[in-house]
Amino acid sequence: MDNVMKAVQLFEQKFMCSQAVFAAFSEQFGISEKQALQIGACFGAGMNKGEVCGACTGALMVLGMKYGRFDANDLESRAEGNAKAVQFLEEFEKRKGSYICREILGCDIATEDGKNYARKNDLFGKFCPEMVRTAAQIVSEMIGSGE
Repeated sequence: MDNVMKAVQLFEQKFMCSQAVFAAFSEQFGISEKQALQIGACFGAGMNKGEVCGACTGALMVLGMKYGRFDANDLESRAEGNAKAVQFLEEFEKRKGSYICREILGCDIATEDGKNYARKNDLFGKFCPEMVRTAAQIVSEMIGSGE
């Protein structure tokens, strides 16, 4: 199964968007699916505040695994990682109109009223699977894997 399909499947299993995207790619970088699901657990729904879409956050974690700086003296990898993050977010915004969760959903899920509205209108079911798919597709294109 390719990474994009795996991400969507994990989301359909009721994992958070951030978990689904990160876990779909994690084993390529030596992190077990279980560890990735745990690491990504608190980043869904825009960190539960409607901020940066969790699917994007999961994708940024994947890009960090590929391009992230791990040597304090390696400033070149820092610049590359930052550039990849910006590239990803710009491409996601180009394809989906925004990478901010509350803008994508059209309501502020940081509030109880917003959460209730989103649930009542199945916004997580209507919008989020496509956000997961798009984030995973962009990451696959950027790291050269998965589709």
